[in-house]
Amino acid sequence: MRERRSSEPSPRREPTQRREPSPRREDDLRARQQRGKLRVRTAAAFRQLVAEVGLVEAYDATDVVVAANAEFSDQASLHLSLGPTDPPIRLREPQLGGVAAFAGGAGSDLVLPIGGSLAESSRRGGAQVLASLLARERVAFSAAGEVTPLQPRRELNLDLDLERIGSGRLLLHRAIGENGIVAVSSDEGVVRSPWGPLLGPWHNALYSCSGADSIGLTMPGLSLLGPGSPVLVGGAIGWVVGSGSAHQPHPRRLPSGHARTPGAVAAVCVDLHELQSEWLRACFFEGHGSALLVAIAVPVPLLDLSVARQACVGNDQLEAPVLDISIPRRIKPSFGGVPYSTLQSGWIQVDGRRVAAAPAHSPRLADGMAHELIARLVDGRFPLRLPLQPLSPRPSLIPLEA
Repeated sequence: MRERRSSEPSPRREPTQRREPSPRREDDLRARQQRGKLRVRTAAAFRQLVAEVGLVEAYDATDVVVAANAEFSDQASLHLSLGPTDPPIRLREPQLGGVAAFAGGAGSDLVLPIGGSLAESSRRGGAQVLASLLARERVAFSAAGEVTPLQPRRELNLDLDLERIGSGRLLLHRAIGENGIVAVSSDEGVVRSPWGPLLGPWHNALYSCSGADSIGLTMPGLSLLGPGSPVLVGGAIGWVVGSGSAHQPHPRRLPSGHARTPGAVAAVCVDLHELQSEWLRACFFEGHGSALLVAIAVPVPLLDLSVARQACVGNDQLEAPVLDISIPRRIKPSFGGVPYSTLQSGWIQVDGRRVAAAPAHSPRLADGMAHELIARLVDGRFPLRLPLQPLSPRPSLIPLEA
């Protein structure tokens, strides 16, 4: 006898709702690091994981994302504290390695700008002096003395090397920027720029930021950086000291929160004696002067899903502004933004013209610094710490109208 089926509808199965991942605390991440269980990936590897398994799964499998830059800067200075002489001297008009420095106060403190002279004959500035010191070379030091009753010495001439310098710090006034620019030239011939030579009109473009792998575009607003934040700079542990040169915390932003133009800037200080020469390059740009190429990497703790969502945005969704650098005015003509994926293809369109694009930074150095930081985080040799306070909301890029 056939069973009679019930006419009542069977219960409807509700779709399984995935729980929203809970936020993480700084203490929890540090505890994982101490147990050797910290899960760290580069920004590129995290984006790849998101593409494979989705944002929530990638977030659950990652504690920290590492982003890195290796960009040119002449906005930096070397601060040195020299020992006393006998008889004492009050330094005036000092020169280190043939480069003019500045004497501080009545003691023997020196400030050496990293960006130096435009003189083509020497092709030497503060960046080259720093490179010589890190290579353990001896550099000539000379200074006049301002005679006082307690400081009677009139001059000083000697050679200095890293071991004879009591203490020193490299201050990068514009260490980490939120985004970069694309430099082009509408002028005839060669235009010398801080990123290299531009051939005009419209022959090449130089872009200063690496895009999605960079610190500022992995961490919009540099939101997890501030005074006291540790960073790996030039192979040494340095510290964010506050907002940097041309800090613009409120730039135009994409819907994702990423800056469309150069935005927030962090200044970083690092001990001279801890720097490693393999992560720095002294450069000289004809018509502009010396500059320093320095690799910097920072950890981006994935404290919640919103931080992870911003860290996984790709190069096709991020852009940099195209500026005509040949116009010698504060406000440069702009040709809009161009995606980083287009820049990395090697060609962009500028006002209907096809222009060759090349990086004015070092992806290789940045990638190496990122992997070095990952190794230190996993081994517990790099502190995982949130800032004491955020970067200042006050912009520092205030024009001098005269």
